[in-house]
Amino acid sequence: MESWRLGRRKGGVLLVTANVGSLFEDPEQLQKIWLEEFYKTVQTHKPLFLALHCQELGGKSLEASVHYVKYFVQELMASKALRDYNRVRIYLDMNYKSAEDFTALGSFYFIHDSLEVVHQWDFKYKRFETVTGKEIISDDLEVTTQVEKEKFPREFSPELKWSRKGFFRTRWSMLECEFDLVNIHLFHDVSNVEAWKQSPSPYCENRRKALNFVLERVTDKRHEKVPYFFFGDFNFRLDSRQLFENLIPGAVPESLESQGEKMMFRETGNDRKILLQVEKKLFNYDDQKVFLENNGSAVLQFDKEALHFEDRLCERDISFPPSYPYSEDSHNPKQYMNTRVPAWCDRIFMSPSAKEMLEKSASEDKSIVYDNIGTNVCMGDHKPVFLSFQLCEGAGKRNAIEHKCPCCVVL
Repeated sequence: MESWRLGRRKGGVLLVTANVGSLFEDPEQLQKIWLEEFYKTVQTHKPLFLALHCQELGGKSLEASVHYVKYFVQELMASKALRDYNRVRIYLDMNYKSAEDFTALGSFYFIHDSLEVVHQWDFKYKRFETVTGKEIISDDLEVTTQVEKEKFPREFSPELKWSRKGFFRTRWSMLECEFDLVNIHLFHDVSNVEAWKQSPSPYCENRRKALNFVLERVTDKRHEKVPYFFFGDFNFRLDSRQLFENLIPGAVPESLESQGEKMMFRETGNDRKILLQVEKKLFNYDDQKVFLENNGSAVLQFDKEALHFEDRLCERDISFPPSYPYSEDSHNPKQYMNTRVPAWCDRIFMSPSAKEMLEKSASEDKSIVYDNIGTNVCMGDHKPVFLSFQLCEGAGKRNAIEHKCPCCVVL
């Protein structure tokens, strides 16, 4: 064990991202299963600090689902699995009447009673304040000084008539480590056909502009720079052009209508079997196994969007299948819907300094776990993704390596 880690307290951290939109389309069936799997993950990893970032809160219409959202929050607050978390901060964007500001994001933070002092940053007064008690804030998030909230400018995705995409940012201090947690939801692909027409697709550029926007906000001069974690629905997609060429070598698409919004890929042999059909919201491929076997490793090479940010965003190795779009049929929890190309949309990234902080804290590599939740059950169209790690006191400080003490105390 390195000498700087000796004598330092350690605490488990669990970061979870979940697009929960489909939970509110069928709340009677999906919410209970979803919560049970979430609680199992918490009980397995036993974090002292738990952060849950949700996107698409309320589903397609929050106005029609407000009572289901309240039930979801109440269940979390009253659950036995979370009863030892005596400090809670929940931030919900429920202002669906404000088209200019509404993001449908929800950020949930739970602090275990055995973790002594945790501070949260006030972005207005530029100071840390001690976290006590339990608070749920769903009104006037624009003026809540513990959260930075912003919706992306409309010009970032001109194809969309209306969008709820944006981000939340909070800042925390625990065990003498400071870090930002950013809940983010980037733009989706409007059309599978348009995504195929060029490589990279035009939708990649929309996401790139939005993610650049957030990175610049988080690292500007208004506040001191600290390690940061971005976790949410990035909507990153596989490079469709290159993927199709790999799945069906030599196949030439047949356009089925003059607008080119329906395509068919056939075998090159005599029987000319249809292998793939693609429409705006249809991806019908005859063999889904390529996306599931060995956690989709055969198609991971086409996941390229994050490479543009590799100097600013780091990620653990992916060892789970694409997180979207899973079937919402409870009898087919491992099957993808034929609406979109399966992709790793739900991700957890970190700054290089946050990566260093994790690596300093890890007693061994396996103490850092990056995986999905609910592999064998239906969790809606997105499988939640989590990152579990130990945080060692002072690991984010430059002088931490100089610390020398006799033993490491685990909280």
